[in-house]
Amino acid sequence: MDPSGPPGGATARIRATGASEDLTTAPTCEMNPRRQLQKRFWNTPQMRDNRVTIRELAHLSGVSIGTVSRALNGYTDVNEETRERIIRLAQELDYTPAAAARSLVTQRSHVVGVFLETGEGHPDLQHPFFHEVLVGLKHEIGAGGYDLLLFASEHPGNGYGDHSYLKRARHHSVEGVVLMGVDAEDAEVRRLTRSGLPCVGVDVALSGPATEYVMSDNPRGAALAVEHLHDLGHRRIATITGLIETRPGADRLKGYRDALRARGLAFRDEYVAYGDFYVESGQQAMNRLLDLDEPPSAVVCASDLMALGAIRAVAERGLSVPRDVSIVGFDDIQLAGHVQPPLTTLRQDKARLGAEAGRALTRLMAADVAAAEAVTLPVELVVRASTAAPPAGIR
Repeated sequence: MDPSGPPGGATARIRATGASEDLTTAPTCEMNPRRQLQKRFWNTPQMRDNRVTIRELAHLSGVSIGTVSRALNGYTDVNEETRERIIRLAQELDYTPAAAARSLVTQRSHVVGVFLETGEGHPDLQHPFFHEVLVGLKHEIGAGGYDLLLFASEHPGNGYGDHSYLKRARHHSVEGVVLMGVDAEDAEVRRLTRSGLPCVGVDVALSGPATEYVMSDNPRGAALAVEHLHDLGHRRIATITGLIETRPGADRLKGYRDALRARGLAFRDEYVAYGDFYVESGQQAMNRLLDLDEPPSAVVCASDLMALGAIRAVAERGLSVPRDVSIVGFDDIQLAGHVQPPLTTLRQDKARLGAEAGRALTRLMAADVAAAEAVTLPVELVVRASTAAPPAGIR
């Protein structure tokens, strides 16, 4: 036995095909299709990788490559018996068309790109907010037959030069993109959104010929927090903002200011401490507020992570939440109900944000630009144990 050959000694007879092939006549096979393929293509790289190519499938089917392609893509000019034979062999051989080759034929990649920027040194996929948004996006996009491609760096592959969202999207032939954590005014973001490629922002207000965005009602969320604290008796209410150059950061600060005004409370510049949505900035900002001659009795944080940092800063001063200061977060990440004390916060429907982004992108990819509109989801105040009435004598 030839040790380099396929297992078994069976032979097969395959009818040769020509220009005038008969698409209705099945080939005569005397062995299992997989074994037959092993014998014919045993020393090819494809078989060593255990992959079946369209050329090999055509050889076993006794038809041309073009006929196999047309049969698998549902064209009606292929004889039904031939189509069934090709499909049956494809199933038996676990044939999957190469994505790149299929894209050339159909002009569709069925791939959606995701650009997620959280800043150097900050978690992205591990970030509890973005993680849940991505889950919702994956489920919605997957139900429509699309795969997700998460861009991993600021540099496209194969020497495509400087950072460019548009170049990277085109390099990978994505049909649309979802953007999170980016600056809508960034020159490369604007170049992408002006290109006509379907784009949807999550908490990013995009503008362009084929764009939509989805976000939570951030101003209303911040207002709910102020109203809750005011109803408890607090009057010295501060805030720790997110990045105010982002839409959520700016909107939550606006909601805080408007709610103070609506309740007849003065806006105090020293009661606004600036953060970046992450734990360390929340801790640093809380320390600045506690160092004031008249520190606040309550603080509205623009994210749960900053609220956790604020609680840590209070504890390190020998103080207690909510006995000495009440703290409200924003997001309702999974950890919020399990810290001590459990965090009062504004709940965003993060999975639905992702799902709505997926629906919006699907509409845009179907060229339904007329239906494009911003989607705003409501938020919900979740009261736990990090808020209470202010200490006696302090309002």
